[in-house]
Amino acid sequence: MSTNSPHFKTMAVPVNCTDGHSFELLTYLPAQPRACLLWLPALGVAARHYQLFAEALAVRGIAVFLHEWRGNGSSTLRPDRSHDWGYKELLQLDLPAAEAAVHEVLPGLPFRLGGHSLGGQLSCCYAGLRDAELDALWLVASGTPWWRSFPPPRGWLLPLAYRFLPWLAQRNGTLPGRRVGFGGTEARGLIRDWARVGLSNHYAAQGMPIDLETGMRRISAPTRAVVLDSDWLAPVSSMQQLLAKLPASARSLKVLSSRDLGARADHFHWMKSPQNVASTLIHPED
Repeated sequence: MSTNSPHFKTMAVPVNCTDGHSFELLTYLPAQPRACLLWLPALGVAARHYQLFAEALAVRGIAVFLHEWRGNGSSTLRPDRSHDWGYKELLQLDLPAAEAAVHEVLPGLPFRLGGHSLGGQLSCCYAGLRDAELDALWLVASGTPWWRSFPPPRGWLLPLAYRFLPWLAQRNGTLPGRRVGFGGTEARGLIRDWARVGLSNHYAAQGMPIDLETGMRRISAPTRAVVLDSDWLAPVSSMQQLLAKLPASARSLKVLSSRDLGARADHFHWMKSPQNVASTLIHPED
């Protein structure tokens, strides 16, 4: 079902993957879009939570397609002992299907890719796998989880988490993220792939022989990154390490404060007051 506002139309675009998984892209279409954006959420965050961010971009002429991670929101799958996945399924099944749906709705428009937290990381990985032209890469409150990219003493404790959480997910069948305070109910393969990056700073997907790091080094689209100054989950140093993996891209990084946002500048509160984030992404010289 679609609805209308004075500035854009919203609708849900169905997406079907080759393995039978399906979900919806929440879509915000300006009357005259000048570019389209496929936006990837943070771990355990459903697409609907980015509504205000999508609206802020749509009124500025960007058509926004909010991706839904496998296992969340409109996804037809939920992780359990019988249903598991990792980066391979997200990168090779879900994201190509989502991008194809974007181009079907708006063929020929400049295509942008971006994401929040894990979504920012996987947008970099996916951008490196694509052969088609990419207009821009947008990252918000993201960065590599590599423990050495975090300031001490927190960084010193992260290797313990990167070993404990995959163990817990394997033992439990899924990661009970709500109980441990990290993510939602997450597939054990996804947590395994994420934790491996946290320990090694090397992006890889189990069962996927493609070198993700090599692909990231080839990304030539300009990258615009935004970090929040009270975000301990994605500090500036973490984003800088992620941007270092994109040497062929013209990269820019801006740190926003609580005064800039009008809300606490941390990992999630920016989503409730996204106007300045949207303006920063659209206007690189802001």
